[in-house]
Amino acid sequence: MSATTSTPDLDTRPAAAAERPVPGGPVSGQPVPGRPVLEVEGLRVTVGRGRTEAVREVSFTVRAGEAVGLVGESGSGKTLTCRAVLGLPAAGVSATADTLDLGGTDLLGLDGPGWQRLRGSRLGAVFQDPGSYLNPSLTVGRQLAEPLRAHGGLNRTEARRRAVELFDSVGLRDPEAVYDRYPHELSGGMLQRVLIAIAVGGDPDLLVADEATTALDTVVQAEVLDLLARLRTERGLGLLLVSHDLAVVAEVTDRLLVFYAGEVVEDGPTAEVVASPAHPYTEALLAVAGLGDHRRGPLPVIPGHPPAPGEAPTGCRFAPRCEYAAEACTGAPVALLPRGEGRAVRCRRADELTLGPERPATT
Repeated sequence: MSATTSTPDLDTRPAAAAERPVPGGPVSGQPVPGRPVLEVEGLRVTVGRGRTEAVREVSFTVRAGEAVGLVGESGSGKTLTCRAVLGLPAAGVSATADTLDLGGTDLLGLDGPGWQRLRGSRLGAVFQDPGSYLNPSLTVGRQLAEPLRAHGGLNRTEARRRAVELFDSVGLRDPEAVYDRYPHELSGGMLQRVLIAIAVGGDPDLLVADEATTALDTVVQAEVLDLLARLRTERGLGLLLVSHDLAVVAEVTDRLLVFYAGEVVEDGPTAEVVASPAHPYTEALLAVAGLGDHRRGPLPVIPGHPPAPGEAPTGCRFAPRCEYAAEACTGAPVALLPRGEGRAVRCRRADELTLGPERPATT
């Protein structure tokens, strides 16, 4: 993907322009701050003809103005979870839940047209590799303007004006010119901003960002993360941020859900989880990410590999890779249990272990 010389990634406009509020937000009809915009209870995802369990009993809530991060290695179930929320399961994937609610709308009962009405209005999404989600034969402006007309009832002139405002709000320089560009004329960072503009164009209650910064260089990655943080603050929307990189998620989220082998193994406020992890897998992810007290030496790796769906051990699924594993960890399945105010952990030895920066030195 090549960038044009006239429209660089970096937004070099004056700070006042770059930081201006997103047009139309907050707007009437958006969720009340603090109110749940997404409620998930007992989500289960199966794959293949054998309906192999890939995600088991996942529950969480995203509130208006809150950013919740889903983190874990590839194959941990975080992307399957967010695609279930978006109603976009891959072929051969099936999702069920006790509750799947978007601001009072029961997502479990939606048919195809119902999902279509939600996506692009109350539900927005941004994915890795934005170019693959854009039509190469249409200008990016038209690809933003068309859903504005379909969902917002705008005429052609109004939709173009609104699209240019949105391109400006997400930090694209010379938004009028960008409107008439084709995807191949824009860089990866610019395409990601285009996709974000499309995602927030319908003033959604919830924005799902699945590995949205993975393919970007570090400078553009930081700009996109800042943009996502600003948008959810200005608009009061809920943000569900999915990544394998704990350092990225920790930067912009309020709460963390740590996934391993299809289960949530730790849940809690981001600052508390980073400062004092309660599960050995969380501690290992922090070490790999170079957070906390792990910056002083070479970054470690987590030995071994996560189990494939259907091949998880009977007891703690992380036990074969865990340096703290004991015989008690390998028997019956381990429950996700409360641990202090607003936290939960799936570890049979959680009360015995001191992890993270507080961990005693070993020889």
